[in-house]
Amino acid sequence: MAFLMEQAGHPTAAEIFEAVNRVDPRSSRATIYNNLRDLVRAGLVREVAMEGRAARFDARGMRHHHFICDRCGNVEDVEWYKVPRPAAGSLGRRVLRECELIFRGLCAKCAPRRASH
Repeated sequence: MAFLMEQAGHPTAAEIFEAVNRVDPRSSRATIYNNLRDLVRAGLVREVAMEGRAARFDARGMRHHHFICDRCGNVEDVEWYKVPRPAAGSLGRRVLRECELIFRGLCAKCAPRRASH
């Protein structure tokens, strides 16, 4: 958990294992994966599902959404307050507990640059 809290990015389980293993070579892959599963179930860590790629993990506590680059797979945070929420009453009798949006497209590095005129 401490490793995830220190990360600016969204590492995969394999990347987390490699980093933890450098500090503590006695750590096992199974322990890391089991701990991640338990942290996700407890709501302390979010698993960001990636189509055709390894899931990434996020321990950032503040509410936020994600932007996933289709080309390089980079995951970026999108602040919660920058995204409109459903209008009051639009959900009927449903009670909204949580909302997570995943934006997909090309990140700033992968997007083609527009020619200036």
